[in-house]
Amino acid sequence: MLHIIMAARPNSETEEPDARSKILEAASRLIASGGVAALTTRAVAAAAGVQAPTLYRLFGEKRGLLDAVAEHGLTAFIAQKVAAEPHPDPVQDLRDAWDSYVAFGLGNPAVFAIINEIGAAGPPSPAVLAGIAVLKKRVERIARSGRLKMPVERAVALIHAAGVGTVATLLSTPEGQRDPQLSTLALEAVLASLVTERPVQSHDDLTSLAVGLRTHLDEADALTPGERLLLTELLDRLAQAKG
Repeated sequence: MLHIIMAARPNSETEEPDARSKILEAASRLIASGGVAALTTRAVAAAAGVQAPTLYRLFGEKRGLLDAVAEHGLTAFIAQKVAAEPHPDPVQDLRDAWDSYVAFGLGNPAVFAIINEIGAAGPPSPAVLAGIAVLKKRVERIARSGRLKMPVERAVALIHAAGVGTVATLLSTPEGQRDPQLSTLALEAVLASLVTERPVQSHDDLTSLAVGLRTHLDEADALTPGERLLLTELLDRLAQAKG
């Protein structure tokens, strides 16, 4: 995943924001039709109706434009995820989110490739971080229901890794040869390692109990900050014991 290079601040409050929007829309169309290779300075400038210096002033080198295009495409997707009403069943909510992510990746292969570039320097972009935050909230809902078998952070990392791998595998396969069950099977394998069939009913599964209680600690007003910190450390240790 990539750090989004911030564009230079516009010199005009009206002209350059409009030029930025035109460039992003033109670049998005070029990538959608011809892939990343189609994104040349000359092609983007011509499609957006701007001069090359404007493009360089707003985005810097090609890497900056690529990152901005990816951020542009990802932001709308994340906004939809944030606005979506969660399913009453937190596990089904995660299933729906997985299907949505896979569909987005397959429908936007260039954007997917840019934001998931292996070895890219810098932290994830704000849109990527927002997406992971939404995923974390979904996983925390499962933990609160007493059905999560590992710490939230590990579960989020596992789901994200599996999702990226699934989309990458499907994209690397000719469309007519893709296994239509691959995404479902990958999700079921992930859920089998993450989720219990039903909420914990006894004290037999200390991991699930510890993970579930850990997500409720912020609501424990009866504890002092020091007590909450200590209990957090103890619960994390229990959660990791069988994780």
